[in-house]
Amino acid sequence: MQSNGISQSYTRGQALPDLLKQRILILDGAMGTMIQQYKLTEADYRGLPGNTRFADHPGDIKGNNELLVLTQPQIISKIHEQYLDAGADIIETNTFGATSVAQEDYKMAGLAREMNEVSAKLARAACEKYSTADKPRFAAGAIGPTPKTASISPDVNDPGARNVTFDALRASYREQIEGLFAGGVDLFLVETIFDTLNAKAALFALDEFFEETGERLPVMISGTVTDASGRILSGQTVEAFWNSLRHIKPLTFGLNCALGAALMRPYIAELSRICDAAISCYPNAGLPNPMSDTGFDETPNITSSLVDGFAKDGLVNLVGGCCGTTPDHIRAIANAVAKRKPRVFYREDSEAAA
Repeated sequence: MQSNGISQSYTRGQALPDLLKQRILILDGAMGTMIQQYKLTEADYRGLPGNTRFADHPGDIKGNNELLVLTQPQIISKIHEQYLDAGADIIETNTFGATSVAQEDYKMAGLAREMNEVSAKLARAACEKYSTADKPRFAAGAIGPTPKTASISPDVNDPGARNVTFDALRASYREQIEGLFAGGVDLFLVETIFDTLNAKAALFALDEFFEETGERLPVMISGTVTDASGRILSGQTVEAFWNSLRHIKPLTFGLNCALGAALMRPYIAELSRICDAAISCYPNAGLPNPMSDTGFDETPNITSSLVDGFAKDGLVNLVGGCCGTTPDHIRAIANAVAKRKPRVFYREDSEAAA
């Protein structure tokens, strides 16, 4: 039992619960935004000319950002280090789409396990380079939603149709989890959840892994409100979303992506009111703008000012950025919230409030 009252006995990332109560922690920003700045070609994604492993792989693989940990690892490491230099306490592995389900699109499902392990090693090495006694850094194993949905039909003419099963998702996520753990992640982040059933498959796989191995790592959960209705794509309000997953006892619970901070605020406020976990928020840099260098509207000053408003009002414990955010955004956010106190949170089953 942790002294902070949270009913977990973590085997990695043990310092995180207390750190979340001492100050607002900083998550990194977008990986895709940074990769886009390199303007990589098909040959670059294959690692050519120096790496010929994928020279003859059938089909186009440009855009498979997860493959870059195998073909351009120096780029991924540099991006990690840029975010750490900007003040990130936690960086995410480049594994958002590194499941066999997602990699089927590139005919690379068989590489999923390797992608996750290598990506975790790259993130862990970057953390070790930047960690100090006063500011430890943590690698979060990023677990994305996959391009498929277990609870929504892909065919408007057949509401009962599904293109993936719960068991297929669970098996795919289990493989990802094992790779991330072997590579050395400190915690797991199930993020950008648009379908709660997909998330349940990932969380079920995590629970199985913890039970079978005896390991116990912090779990962060982050959903995506897709429009002004205040619901995730599979139909739940943020309150229903929380209540359907609270049994996992996540270390953090929150929202990311889809909406910029301004539109996300009422939903973060609602979660802050009802959750007995730490609250996370890492919004996009506003709305998409193809004329912008990052593809999104907001400058670092704008995004950081909005996120600081959440911190000022005591709504959050962990903040960062999603699509369109850069190390400059993260640095501005870190500087802005450094003077703020974290939101008070506690577990219902804890012996004492935080």
